[in-house]
Amino acid sequence: MNVLGSKKLKSASLTSALVLTLGTAALAQNDANSNTTTTNQSGSTTSDRSTSGTQQGSSSSTGSTMRTEATQGESARTIASGEKAKIRGVVTRRDGETFTIQDENGVNTIVRLMDDTSVKTKGGFLRSGKNYGTTAILRGLGLEVEGRGDASGQLVANKVRFTDTELRVARSIGARVDPVESRVGTAENRIGTAEGRIGQVEQNSQRLSGQLEELAAVSNAARGGAKAAQDTADMAISGVNATNERISALDDYVPQQSVAVNFKVGSAKLQPEGKTQLDEIAKQAASAKGYVLEVGGFASADGSTEANRKLSQRRADSVIRYLVENHNIPLRRIITPYGYGEAQAVADNTTREGRQQNRRVEVKVLVNRGIMQGSPTMTTPASTSSNPE
Repeated sequence: MNVLGSKKLKSASLTSALVLTLGTAALAQNDANSNTTTTNQSGSTTSDRSTSGTQQGSSSSTGSTMRTEATQGESARTIASGEKAKIRGVVTRRDGETFTIQDENGVNTIVRLMDDTSVKTKGGFLRSGKNYGTTAILRGLGLEVEGRGDASGQLVANKVRFTDTELRVARSIGARVDPVESRVGTAENRIGTAEGRIGQVEQNSQRLSGQLEELAAVSNAARGGAKAAQDTADMAISGVNATNERISALDDYVPQQSVAVNFKVGSAKLQPEGKTQLDEIAKQAASAKGYVLEVGGFASADGSTEANRKLSQRRADSVIRYLVENHNIPLRRIITPYGYGEAQAVADNTTREGRQQNRRVEVKVLVNRGIMQGSPTMTTPASTSSNPE
């Protein structure tokens, strides 16, 4: 029974890794095939992918040569303190204020983000691109980073650039991989305790099995002995089944609380009423165990579809920023926010009241179902003693 639980957990981890690998491959293929063009002032056209295609996975630096070392089958790049570097690759790991980028040669570089790091999309002709927070840097995101090395050999980023297409691909990967890894991480933290309980239940089952044989032998002489033995055996089996069910529920999340925060027309700025709602949902989340927050932004049907999609994403980002900065919600507890635009309306967009309800951000507190279930208990029924007649 312990082996089955471990195999199930390993399978979930392998699935997560496979999804991330496929997503990265899809991103590379997308970059290779994309051929969006822009028109320059003289009327000629140039491909905005030709340059990035050449730079994909490449790195450049000035000053002393960067050092590459092999670690556990992979190469790691160490950048000298003060050395300038520009690296193009795919984000393979994200840890708080740092992330790991891997170029096309399989060389990994640790990048550190600062408060003044510029994170934005690549602008086209006469455009400066769109600014993003550091939370937009996700695993599977193809990007280009510029900066200087620090004393620890990491690259301190000055600029981080990527395309809108690369960001959408990374978000799609995160939406599939992050919930699976979150559930697996929770299961790994609790599997030791669960395995101990399973072992104890198994021992109880074996001991009770021997008791059943003895009770069956004297059942003709002791009234009620057979029934008491059967009740004990049933409880043992029930305890084993309850434990198995709880382990199976460790990768399943159910909504615990939810709130809809409304916004003004064309605005992504939180109102006082919305902040009060977020304060309450953060307080409820703090008292929960094994929780994650799911954040989705929405808009009314006013304006174009693309403008509403971008507006809904900004609304979701403003809610995430408020929860992180004002309530210290860990980033690992937050599922990647997503802007749905005017899709999934909850009211009629032809009325003023309906459009007001549709301009919203939904925040849901999801709690691990395995944690919500109580631990299985076993009680031995009172034995009925009787003298044989």
